[in-house]
Amino acid sequence: MEEIVTVVEQGANRLDWLPDWAVSALLFAGAVAIVLLAHGALFRRLQRAVANRSLFWRSLVQRTQGPSRLALLILTVSIATAAAPLPPAVSDAARHGLLIAFMVLVGWTAITALHIWTVVYMRRFKLDAEDNLLARKHATQISILKRAGVTLAITLTLGAALMTFDGVRQYGVSLLASAGAAGLILGLAMQPVLANLAAGIQLAITQPIRLEDAIVVEGEWGWVEEITSTYVVVRLWDWRRLVLPLKYFIEHPFQNWTRDGASIIGTVMIYCDHSAPIPAMRAKLEEFVKESALWDGQVVNLQVSDAKEFTIEVRLLVSSGTSPKAWDLRCEVREKMIAWLNVEHPEALPRHRNDLGRQLAGATERRPSRSEKARTPRRPAAKPAMGQA
Repeated sequence: MEEIVTVVEQGANRLDWLPDWAVSALLFAGAVAIVLLAHGALFRRLQRAVANRSLFWRSLVQRTQGPSRLALLILTVSIATAAAPLPPAVSDAARHGLLIAFMVLVGWTAITALHIWTVVYMRRFKLDAEDNLLARKHATQISILKRAGVTLAITLTLGAALMTFDGVRQYGVSLLASAGAAGLILGLAMQPVLANLAAGIQLAITQPIRLEDAIVVEGEWGWVEEITSTYVVVRLWDWRRLVLPLKYFIEHPFQNWTRDGASIIGTVMIYCDHSAPIPAMRAKLEEFVKESALWDGQVVNLQVSDAKEFTIEVRLLVSSGTSPKAWDLRCEVREKMIAWLNVEHPEALPRHRNDLGRQLAGATERRPSRSEKARTPRRPAAKPAMGQA
């Protein structure tokens, strides 16, 4: 490093016929130009080398392009600062700027390394698989912890950079030491953020919800689409988005339909007449689900769950591999069962008893009532024929 600085100083001495500010400007401009040209040529070659490789390698090259450029800029500008004929005040300001840039480089490198590690770790799991419970578990943990790590890295980098200024450092020390009104206001203002951050860490460890879990929350059914450091986005069944804070899932009850597996049992309620052919309905239900591609082959059952004054409640249970398939299977079974009853057993559909009585009496002749008999005119009796007594 010292040898390079000496060579640069010797080159600068040959420009002693120029003002000091011009020599310094040429040194800084040359350092930046050399870095940009060399770095650009190197990364174009790297991009061509990984063009036919997997997405991971292309993403790795793209992610490391910014931090590596900044590192080379800090190195060359520091050499130019040491060799340039700068006034003491300008030299101190340049070194201060290089120190802040180095802190930014460290934070940026930490975030990039965290991203690369998460990508490498998640390559072992596939979210598009049919049984993706383990993949969703790890994806949820990595997503929340990654966001917490990025937030921590940015906070530490920003704090370290601000503490290099004397005024900010003294203010921060006095604020922490006094713990006065300003500290109290700042603590109250940061309480929701800190509460959600703590809730995010708790969610990552306990995992009451995971990415792509099917949940029922606030009376709405949907899937967990995104988990950030402060809120959760739920994609509802009708494509709306429900946004809830992280601490909601720690403090309020909700339903998770895919907590231990994606399979779920769907329920269909049909109300029939007391004369409904239950054994035939049970056999027909088994026939319906065996013909359907939505049934997972596990649960199929039909029971009379309640009997009321005019109807009976028939409960149909069918299982499916996922909650969307279970919903479609429920609708399919309901439609087919009602259509079959309407064609084969119309008397099994619910109806009023007086209607049923009139239907049963329709085949026999209806007797007139007394009032109808009174209103009916009597025929006169036939006169006896001549010669009859």
